[in-house]
Amino acid sequence: MYIYPYLLLKFSIVRPNQAWAANITYIPMRKGFVYLFAIIDWYSRKIIDWELSTTLDSEFCLRCLKRAVIKHGAAEIFNTDKGFQFA
Repeated sequence: MYIYPYLLLKFSIVRPNQAWAANITYIPMRKGFVYLFAIIDWYSRKIIDWELSTTLDSEFCLRCLKRAVIKHGAAEIFNTDKGFQFA
């Protein structure tokens, strides 16, 4: 498996909407868990948008991303980690 280099390591973020980051995590609940998808603006460190889902499908992530773009315009860079959900 090829490991891609992290291209933003030395990249300077100097304005809003220059780079967004996204991640998925799960939140334990009394009966199971839910998935949280969140998008953060790297410059302001503010959450741009988020969504919860009981299933790990792509649709809730895409809805969240579309809302973020409608509200804030598209980011120049959209970065995610190397988690299996984004592979």
